[in-house]
Amino acid sequence: MTRAELVNIIKQKQSFLCVGLDTDIEKLPEGLPKTVEGVIAFNKAIIEATHDLAAAYKINTAFYECLGVEGWKAMEETLKLIPADCFTIADAKRGDIGNTSKMYARAFLKNMDYHSITVAPYMGEDSVKPFMEYDDKWVILLALTSNAGSLDFQFLESDSKPLFNHVLEKSSQWGTPENLMYVVGATRGEMIGEVRKIVPDHFFLVPGVGKQGGSLEDVVNYGFNDDCGLLVNSSRGIIYASKGTDFAEKAREAAQELQKDMQKCLIDRNFR
Repeated sequence: MTRAELVNIIKQKQSFLCVGLDTDIEKLPEGLPKTVEGVIAFNKAIIEATHDLAAAYKINTAFYECLGVEGWKAMEETLKLIPADCFTIADAKRGDIGNTSKMYARAFLKNMDYHSITVAPYMGEDSVKPFMEYDDKWVILLALTSNAGSLDFQFLESDSKPLFNHVLEKSSQWGTPENLMYVVGATRGEMIGEVRKIVPDHFFLVPGVGKQGGSLEDVVNYGFNDDCGLLVNSSRGIIYASKGTDFAEKAREAAQELQKDMQKCLIDRNFR
């Protein structure tokens, strides 16, 4: 998917919502078996209930890989259920030596045909560039995350700048705003503004809004650019909005609430 196509989806749906399909087999609601078939049925219901409100879906591969071969099949079946007018993300957080990254890229971006994949930058350019060899595919690079452990390394200073600054400055030379996004956590609103100063044109995938404490208003105020430049992810807040048989209905309500807030943000900025 090209940047222009992604921007058009955001405009058409008046939404920059990304629904995270972090489907835990142990948390499937009433009425669904705790099996791979239950996972697929759950995901199908969530997608059907929310696809007109979502610009993107993020499949956290760990929740499927842990189920073995059948889990990989469930992931592939889930991907097929996502409509063409939604951006797809393999939240796989890969990143290894070049020839290994080539295989990961082939698996997710060619064979499974995701639009994008999350990648860890620690091993440097040669571990990231293989993911950029596919036309109209995206790398979503971990830049500034919202977990507590991010303080262990991401804010360590070198040359009077935190490490995440160096990651952004260096990695922005590897790709372009047409094929490179960044993961930027929502729980530090003002830091989104710092990241935006360094990479003004790139899209951000922003986790942490809602249950993790991040503010949508802060994300937009600090992160919005001329093309919106944001995909805001919500996983648990949507897919686990109910533990009962009304889970799909409640998921839609939660997604709709976010979409309405996003629409207001877009209208306020005359983004149509």
